[in-house]
Amino acid sequence: MIDTTALREKVLDLAIRGKLIPQDPNDEPASVLLERIRAQKLQMVKEGKIKAKDIKDDTIIFKGDDNCHYEKFADGTIKNIQEEIPFDLPDGWAWARLGALSSSIQYGVNNGAEKSGSHRLLRITDIQDGNVEWDNVPFTTPEDEDKYSLHLNDIVFARTGATVGKSFLIKSLPFPSVYASYLIRIRLIDGISPEYIYKFFNSGCYWEQITDKSIGVGQPNCNGTSLKELFIPVPPKKEQERILPKTIDALNIISSIESNKTEINECSALVKSKILELAIQGKLVEQDENDEPASVLLERIRAEKKTQLGKKYVESYIYKGDDNCYYENIPKNWAKCALADIAVFERGITFSASAKEVAKTPNNIACVRTANVQECLELDDMIYVDKSYMKNNSKKLLRIGDIIMSSANSKELVGKSCIVESLNGETTFGGFVLVIRAIEVNPSYLHLYLKNLFLKGAFYKKSTQTTNIANISTRDLESLEICLP
Repeated sequence: MIDTTALREKVLDLAIRGKLIPQDPNDEPASVLLERIRAQKLQMVKEGKIKAKDIKDDTIIFKGDDNCHYEKFADGTIKNIQEEIPFDLPDGWAWARLGALSSSIQYGVNNGAEKSGSHRLLRITDIQDGNVEWDNVPFTTPEDEDKYSLHLNDIVFARTGATVGKSFLIKSLPFPSVYASYLIRIRLIDGISPEYIYKFFNSGCYWEQITDKSIGVGQPNCNGTSLKELFIPVPPKKEQERILPKTIDALNIISSIESNKTEINECSALVKSKILELAIQGKLVEQDENDEPASVLLERIRAEKKTQLGKKYVESYIYKGDDNCYYENIPKNWAKCALADIAVFERGITFSASAKEVAKTPNNIACVRTANVQECLELDDMIYVDKSYMKNNSKKLLRIGDIIMSSANSKELVGKSCIVESLNGETTFGGFVLVIRAIEVNPSYLHLYLKNLFLKGAFYKKSTQTTNIANISTRDLESLEICLP
């Protein structure tokens, strides 16, 4: 299956490196464009549109005779920055700091959201999947609307939290609007395409720089000063105009592939579910009347469970009634039973958070968690815990043929299971993992049956839910009805 995320990154990478379209040697070089921008900013200072302090940190990046990149500062000093330059650019392109391309990089207003007011208040949470539902954006009334107002072609940037670096280009403004304090507004100088910069803000080069400049572990953030220092690859003005339609066309094709991929995945899941359903209904292969009936198998299983459990064993079985109604949809020689009739259950060990990820030593043991329960059991990414947590209970060791189920997980993953086909030495399992051990029943068949129920969402329906986690109890699993061939 095509990795559309990687494909999108590749298209943007080619675009900002000047490799998406051919260069035209007749284009006015970006260095000339940058000179005009510097002159324009000086004129804006004279006219009082921006302040002198707004341009004091602007620099000029150029290539020296030694083919190295240098940066000239306002005080006339020059620094070799060759090691800082992200990559080489085509002839006619130039590097510039974002601050030198902007007339304003401004923090948002501190006002809170209100039910009514003179302006809409755009927040980080209002920007979803590259769109804003302006009708749902709350109101506010700013004291200085000129300072915080949004204009068409402004770019807003999330400066803190899990979404730091996320950006949004203002392409429409149905209402007078300002922006909240956790956003930074970037207003570019004429001659630099806001659409091109916005595309750059989604590239790998941009995210590498933002990651380097973000500080804080629990609440990462990137301030206006760091934002001004971003390296921007600047194409000639005419090439900016040629790059954009090609980039947009390529990204639209990728979006179309993504949409088709979603449909294919949905069809694949439907087909998989249907095949499993046919299998557990006895319709995938022809029946053999010479097979020993499942009812005889169940008698042996009950006898074995009675031996294992002794006084704890409770007689419980399902049989075909005289009216022939209850079993009318299952093949001859099949029987229905509860999962508890043909399997035993084992809950995983519990251990403190500090016990996780200890070193691999003779005193520690590999431990399977819900994250390891994929289509197959993932053995390469296990943690190790102290063996003392097992309390010398051999039932807490995984065995070949065990079915491992995520009993506590997100609603999409609760009840997901896989079968143990191989092990790399002794392995235990954690508290959010449930092991189901079949008695005389082929564990692969039982796993297919459980997988079919999972695809239908049966485990989520039986689970209890908290805010983020769904849990399914052993009691609910024990009563699951199984069709047994």
